[in-house]
Amino acid sequence: MTAQSQAPAAQAPRGSSRIRVGSAPDSWGVWFPDDPEQVPWQRFLDEVSACGYEWIELGPYGYLPTDPARLADELGSRGLKVSAGTVFEHLHRPDSWDAVWSQVKDVAALTQALGGTHVVVIPDTFRDQKTGADVESRHLAPEAWRAKTTGVDRLGRAVQEEFGLSIAFHPHAETHVGRQPDIERFLADTDPAYVPLCLDTAHVSYYRGDNLDLIRRYPDRIGYLHLKQVDPAVIDEVLEKDITWPDAVKMGAMVEPPKGVPDYPPLLEAIEELGLDVFAIVEHDLYPCAPDEPRPIAERTHRYIAGCGIRSLEIGRPRTAPEQQA
Repeated sequence: MTAQSQAPAAQAPRGSSRIRVGSAPDSWGVWFPDDPEQVPWQRFLDEVSACGYEWIELGPYGYLPTDPARLADELGSRGLKVSAGTVFEHLHRPDSWDAVWSQVKDVAALTQALGGTHVVVIPDTFRDQKTGADVESRHLAPEAWRAKTTGVDRLGRAVQEEFGLSIAFHPHAETHVGRQPDIERFLADTDPAYVPLCLDTAHVSYYRGDNLDLIRRYPDRIGYLHLKQVDPAVIDEVLEKDITWPDAVKMGAMVEPPKGVPDYPPLLEAIEELGLDVFAIVEHDLYPCAPDEPRPIAERTHRYIAGCGIRSLEIGRPRTAPEQQA
């Protein structure tokens, strides 16, 4: 079997679209493996299951138990399954492969053991997320860009060959692959056989990109979705004042649907019309947040997505009575 044939298919035959909706620790305010401001992992699993989601991502490696047998038991008892793990890369920097591959191997092995299919790969940010200072140039020199694109190609191939998984490259605010022209350039310079895209709807909209345009022009590259929205008024201020990504989140840049952009129904309809088979993971950035804040948002979001009228949606049913709408 070739590496390409091992990778999960990104596109199903037209008319057989499948959009499997899930959530992630991020929607519970989890950004780090261990942080006293975050909800305990047991509470996250209990609440994400109660909301009706059946699929989850692993979140930062070490937040959930890393012993596969124990985690499988914890997930199984709550009716949960894993879609993907998440890693960060900085392959544009010299001699970075070993450090990146070391973390990828751990995440890929755990994802594989739990039946997941993807490793979401996020580029490191170009500024310090606490001080706001730039830690490197915001624009990569040609040789650094080539190092990133060839490095991600190599990463995608290695993950396929060694673990039978597919990566999903995740453009992100304050990285070298954030704005739509950067995303398009990245797609042009990477191998479709090894580098599907994780289209994060809010990160595209963060820089006023057009999610529908990307879906329609690059259907064969859409391998995974992160569903979230941004508040355009907050983003206007963030971009005007060059506010850091973490501070933008604290300001309320991320909002629950349907309060922000992009609008979900046209986006999901476009995925359906193209016959794509994808995970659509709700990832509402909330760090830091009060422990009682995430669940009502997750419940309302689940109800909203389920009510979008998309036939190919696969979204579970709540396991407990929903909280009263705020």
